[in-house]
Amino acid sequence: MRFLTAAILALAAVACMQSPQTYRDLDKLGRDYQREVATTPQTAAEATSRDSCGAGRFAHLVGTPAAQIDRATLPARARVITPDMMVTQDFSPERLNVMVGNDGKVGSLACY
Repeated sequence: MRFLTAAILALAAVACMQSPQTYRDLDKLGRDYQREVATTPQTAAEATSRDSCGAGRFAHLVGTPAAQIDRATLPARARVITPDMMVTQDFSPERLNVMVGNDGKVGSLACY
């Protein structure tokens, strides 16, 4: 019984082992990362123009009162930003930001 348990554990350990990465593998990872960074929007204006957060799907909200927005229909990380609200300055091109004006209506949408 002990031999069987040891054999199963040895097989499990061998199955979990990964081959070590070579310099070629690491170089490919680096090139892929650089390509990904190069294609990711770097500013809010660039992200909004590319519609990286899907703001185009919510363009119908512009001009509607913020109180009437069904937040359940917005993406998970979306923010509804009122004039007196404090928000973080972190940049996330896939986050939808709904800007509300002083009149309480949605004034614009942006990705950042």
